[in-house]
Order: sequence, then structure tokens, then C-alpha cells
Amino acid sequence: RAGLKMAYRASGTQVDRQFLWGIFSRVDKDRNGKISSDELQAALSNGSWNPFNPETVRLMISMFDRDKSGNITFDEFGSLWKYVTDWQDTFRSFDRDRSGRIDKGELKAALSTFGYRLSDRFYDLLIRRFDRAGEGTVAFDDFIQCCVTIEMLTSSFRQHDTSRNG
Repeated sequence: RAGLKMAYRASGTQVDRQFLWGIFSRVDKDRNGKISSDELQAALSNGSWNPFNPETVRLMISMFDRDKSGNITFDEFGSLWKYVTDWQDTFRSFDRDRSGRIDKGELKAALSTFGYRLSDRFYDLLIRRFDRAGEGTVAFDDFIQCCVTIEMLTSSFRQHDTSRNG
């Protein structure tokens, strides 16, 4: 499958518009100038030969769909591309055993680095919730969803915890 998994740039490297247009054009299968959630899901790889988690795809589209069309335009695509490649770099840096999946210890290291201090029981819960394969590990797409979900919950909690006392 052509698309986002075809080529990744090192973090911090500026990706030119022509490069992005080439990828965008391959992902936009129906040639309507927009990428749908189905097209994006087909283009993304989670490293396990399974389809990218549709919930993660919907989450990413909602984050980058500035015109609220339900699709990603080329102008929105650059931000989405950077987001996915940054997450891929993050995932790879915490996948210490290079298994292509994040285990409980690796997830704990990642979330601790992000500033979260969670109980072992909560990490067990996260693994159960985001391990679609039932292997006790989390694939790339589910790792994105896990981290974004925790950040969204934290942000929501902070809005209600005005005194910042937990």
C-alpha cells in the first residue's frame, strides 16, 4: 500500500510541499482533493499488517480537519503528516526491544517521560484497553490513541480542577 507508510523523514527535517503532494495524491484514491478516513486508514501502517485502528484515524482527522468537512485537505495534510511522523519517532524511541509493539514497561517509560505518574494497576488497564491483539502489548496506532486519550482526559480534568489540587 502506498501512502504515509512509504517514506518518513527524520524528526525536525522540513518536508517540502512537492514531497507531501506526491504522498497526498497516492492516498487520495478517488482523486477528489480530500483524504477520507477510509483512505487514510488504508494508507497508514501500524507495523502489524493489520488495518490502522479506525478510532485512531477518526481521532486524527478530527484534530486536523480545520474546515470540519470530515476529510483532510492538502493544506491540512502537512500538519497531519508531521503529527504521524513525530508519533512514529516517539514510538520507535520507546520500543526498546524493537518488537514493533510497546509493552507495559515501555509504556510506563513513555508516559513517565511525558510527565505522568501512574500506578502499575493503571498501566495494566491501559494495556488491556489499547491492546487489540490480546498480546499484552500496544501497536503504533493504539499507542497514539492511548497517549492522546490520556492527554485529553488530563486537559478535561484540569479545566475542572481550578485549584490544581487533584
